[in-house]
Amino acid sequence: MNPVIIGNATLYNADCREVLPMLTGVDAVITDPPYGIKRHGQKETFTKLLKHKRKSHDDLGWDESRPDECLLRSIVEIADSSIVWGGNYFADLFPPTMGWLYWDKGQNGLSMSDGELAWTSQNVALRAFVCNRASLVGSEHPTQKPLELMCWSIAQLKNNPQTILDPFMGSGTTGVAAVQMDRKFIGIEREPKYFDICCKRIEDAQRQQRMF
Repeated sequence: MNPVIIGNATLYNADCREVLPMLTGVDAVITDPPYGIKRHGQKETFTKLLKHKRKSHDDLGWDESRPDECLLRSIVEIADSSIVWGGNYFADLFPPTMGWLYWDKGQNGLSMSDGELAWTSQNVALRAFVCNRASLVGSEHPTQKPLELMCWSIAQLKNNPQTILDPFMGSGTTGVAAVQMDRKFIGIEREPKYFDICCKRIEDAQRQQRMF
């Protein structure tokens, strides 16, 4: 399996289970795995409780199930530091930690979708970042995060990571943030549609970085 190399970014169009055993030298994992809440925001075991009906861009089956415990543990153990967005959906699978990050979406509503939690391997007091979800104009993935949020996530890691891995790359926002912050990036995405979007976004980010 041959990766696409774009500047300091190494990108794999593959299942992360096939790539992870080959990787070395990763300082941090920052990722946003499938939550297992399906296309209409209904979690597998709580379909009657969660009805925020997240907009579906398409039906590729990307969120039919969450990663299993073995895969999640192998992901967070590959590096010294990890941040996993949507971590509340995996709290029963992760090692215990006192570290949580919070994205305040600035919508001031009354539903759980107004904010999102990230599990982190670091023991830190709860930290929050405010960034309005409405700023994501033209987002290309159903769970795409704001670029500002992913830059903030990288800055929270105490080990000042120089090589960042995202095994569920989606539309590549973590990679764009890594490029902007002059870090090396390893990204894995199995869906060809989103992989192509990743390549374009990261190539554009590399080009802008060279200009400055």
